[in-house]
Amino acid sequence: MAESPPSRLELHDLQLAQANRTVLEHVSGRFRDGAITALVGANGAGKSTLIQGIMGMLRPVAGRVVCSVPKERRAWLPQQLALDLTFPMSVEELVMTGSWPSHGALTGYCARHYRRGREVMARLGISHLAHRPLGELSGGQRQRALIGRTLMQEAELLLLDEPFANVDAETVEVLMTVLRDMAAEGATIIVVLHDMEQLARLAEEVVVLTGGHARWTTAQALLQSQPAHLGSARLALGIPGIDA
Repeated sequence: MAESPPSRLELHDLQLAQANRTVLEHVSGRFRDGAITALVGANGAGKSTLIQGIMGMLRPVAGRVVCSVPKERRAWLPQQLALDLTFPMSVEELVMTGSWPSHGALTGYCARHYRRGREVMARLGISHLAHRPLGELSGGQRQRALIGRTLMQEAELLLLDEPFANVDAETVEVLMTVLRDMAAEGATIIVVLHDMEQLARLAEEVVVLTGGHARWTTAQALLQSQPAHLGSARLALGIPGIDA
């Protein structure tokens, strides 16, 4: 019998609720190390709820989340709409905050931190924006800065909620390259996606949320279930109860 692939993140008969309403139940599965897993489902299917459960922001009603990734190496990239763009912070300052979980927020940065920060910004093509306030950035520039924070953190578990929404095509390519590189280095990456082409190019495995339950499949199997011709690139999923 083939051995199961290594996993530092497992869900065991997990049940999650919001406002005393069960959103997900009997969710069990493993997220493979060094792989990118897409999280898909209709609006209200429980994608954000599952992310909150995995990150420890929402206490399970039943079951458990088993994660051996140290808390300082876990990162969550929310939708850009959740960001406060009025906070006076520059791109460099945002990137540098990635060192806080392991280094501390009240401890000054050393030369190694600044060197690492410059390397991260150069990798993302935002060195020239180092001193630009977040509120003056485009959506794509802001998303690169946010990914820069996770690179600075050296995240081993990364959850992203629609990271390609409202960003330019060049930024999509940059972010996809960075995410693939992180996975190749062993990180566990979970990304909420709605775009069929992006899923085909990025994800290896898929978790489909429908009817309060989760089903693990592969990206190839999911894409093969799609209608032969779609009028848009949005996932139709072809699964009862799921619409893009």
